[in-house]
Amino acid sequence: MGPLSAPPCTQRITWKGVLLTASLLNFWNPPTTAQVTIEAQPPKVSEGKDVLLLVHNLPQNLAGYIWYKGQMTYLYHYITSYVVDGQRIIYGPAYSGRERVYSNASLLIQNVTQEDAGSYTLHIIKRRDGTGGVTGHFTFTLHLETPKPSISSSNLNPREAMEAVILTCDPATPAASYQWWMNGQSLPMTHRLQLSKTNRTLFIFGVTKYIAGPYECEIRNPVSASRSDPVTLNLLHGPDLPSIYPSFTYYRSGENLYLSCFAESNPRAQYSWTINGKFQLSGQKLSIPQITTKHSGLYACSVRNSATGKESSKSITVKVSDWILP
Repeated sequence: MGPLSAPPCTQRITWKGVLLTASLLNFWNPPTTAQVTIEAQPPKVSEGKDVLLLVHNLPQNLAGYIWYKGQMTYLYHYITSYVVDGQRIIYGPAYSGRERVYSNASLLIQNVTQEDAGSYTLHIIKRRDGTGGVTGHFTFTLHLETPKPSISSSNLNPREAMEAVILTCDPATPAASYQWWMNGQSLPMTHRLQLSKTNRTLFIFGVTKYIAGPYECEIRNPVSASRSDPVTLNLLHGPDLPSIYPSFTYYRSGENLYLSCFAESNPRAQYSWTINGKFQLSGQKLSIPQITTKHSGLYACSVRNSATGKESSKSITVKVSDWILP
């Protein structure tokens, strides 16, 4: 195949002219026997670059070619055509201004976008001869290199087991597939995790700490693949049942009493202490110097998470003696 050459004559036609030209070029339609192939040059195309859909093994004695966007040869999908007689280019309704057809039927697409990805159909028309004309349709799918995806969330701060979260792998990419990972592994089989029909969207029903993430998504097509950065949900949970330290409860008069309370909670819980049911102070730590027997009683630590609205408490019984226990 010789070098590409653009025909010297191009024209835009009216709707009536488009219909007439398409009708004339599609007049003969027995299937072609030519082993026509189409390849993209370069094979991996980045958004904003140019790509050539190069046609190989064209049959002889051709009348012209028509390029369509998609797999259907409908008028509204008609991009451009080349008529051998007169070396004319005719533009159709799907022409964007960035396509250029050559005399060897190849199609150049300039400054490609994600919308340009997908199927293209080449309609080849052979001249009428003793057996009639021959028409062939050849479909090629153009794949752009996948962009690095990102994950968007309907709620990055869900309350534990109370709220659903929708994660979406962006951007929407034509002719690509989507895959998800959690904690670096394929998604576990659980009723709490469900995918949309295209796998682009992940629905999480009632987030727990076991499925809070991190999540990653991948966009893949036949020429490339790209994975997102991980996203971990900030799970609002707790407070869990608190613990009081130290755990021993017997003291001698004159000793200092130090108690500390802790509970798992996100966000951090608010702490308060009561002694024998009476409020003592707020905070995680309780300190009483030189305790006496009158400090014996029920010490309770209460915790509350304002984000989840949950509360929990733990108590111990403190006994103070004037003598050393055996």
